[in-house]
Amino acid sequence: MNLIQFGDCRDVMFDWPEGMADACITDPPYGDTSLDWDRRVEGWIPHVARVLKPAASIWVFGSLRFLAPLFPQMLAAGFRYSQDIVWEKQNGTGFHNDRFRRVHEHAVMFYRGTWADVYHATQYTLDATAKTVRRKTRPTHTGHIEAGHYVSEDGGPRIMRSVLRIRNEHGRAVHPTQKPEELVAPLLLYSVPPNGLVLDPFMGSGTTAAVALQHGRQYLGCELNPEYKPLQDERIRAVRKETPA
Repeated sequence: MNLIQFGDCRDVMFDWPEGMADACITDPPYGDTSLDWDRRVEGWIPHVARVLKPAASIWVFGSLRFLAPLFPQMLAAGFRYSQDIVWEKQNGTGFHNDRFRRVHEHAVMFYRGTWADVYHATQYTLDATAKTVRRKTRPTHTGHIEAGHYVSEDGGPRIMRSVLRIRNEHGRAVHPTQKPEELVAPLLLYSVPPNGLVLDPFMGSGTTAAVALQHGRQYLGCELNPEYKPLQDERIRAVRKETPA
């Protein structure tokens, strides 16, 4: 597939076949600021639901202010809450001086269908703490001194934690809300099978597409602003190690 179309996602997705994508990973405008581009888009969820397979998942990034109203909308489209990830940044923003400085965002997963039929591959990290154990052998007073000591065993893999501490893209981003590839990758690997298709109706600078290609998945997306096409093309060429035409 590997296609990004430009225009209002609600209009673009209207013409797409139904039941084709394995999962959606997206970062819509939150509507938390007065900036021109930060306008909530209503009515995109039913279109995504139609394009997704009967058993599929949707990951949505956002502030809690933005995400709370999405829960009943997701339920109306047949999607239930599954889990959420907290992205902890190295800095944050505050709207007023009398509130805690917000240094995190959420990514919430909703799913449709029987959980067993929804693709989900548990993600692991290799940072488990080494453990110290005592060998179950004869005690030292029997003369086997070497058999009674404590030994340290290397920590193996552990299930990835729900709080991800990843540097944001400030100073490097080409899009005002660009998400780090390291943040999107585990969500994609968890929810999209090898060679599967991920949907992003708010593609921006193409992070979802780039991550999909890096990990052997296909992408399908929309973007309202055509000015981001050269940036998307550049990122995709970099993954494919192509030179400009």
